[in-house]
Amino acid sequence: MRTSPDNILLRLSAAQEQQICEIFAALEARGFPAQQQTPHITITFSPAMADQAVQCAAQLLPSLIPSRLDRVGTVIFGTKRKQTIAWLLETSAELEAAAREISALNPDGRGHRWTPHLTMGLRLPREIVPEYIRALDELTPASLKELTAIRAALWKPSSQELTVLADASSCQEAKTSRE
Repeated sequence: MRTSPDNILLRLSAAQEQQICEIFAALEARGFPAQQQTPHITITFSPAMADQAVQCAAQLLPSLIPSRLDRVGTVIFGTKRKQTIAWLLETSAELEAAAREISALNPDGRGHRWTPHLTMGLRLPREIVPEYIRALDELTPASLKELTAIRAALWKPSSQELTVLADASSCQEAKTSRE
């Protein structure tokens, strides 16, 4: 079994994570493959994350969290038999610039590039992609157009280690409970 790479990522509030997990469950109830991933937005990933990328993330991201990300479309990643369905996201110029700078410091990364997205269907057989997108559209509440990243972290799946780099969760959770 292949080990997932280290990720510098953005996490959502518990309420938004739950909402997305409910969509995963509804898709599974319709017969689609189970989605086991915790909802997140990857900034950069590597088999072993470079220290300079982590240090840069710890410097840049605290002033940008919480961050709003708008859902602007659905994209398909992959050109072979297995494909990934994701929500395409747009965010502030400041978060974009920070993510590109962090990514550029990752020797295994994509240079100064970042495509903000949230994976909604991981490694799906190509033949089910159209039906999956149709079901995802039907099951996603119209109100779920905006996501808020309340935490940035380094996730090391091989050791199950999460290092928080920026956290606004207490502020965001308090704000949500007052609304």
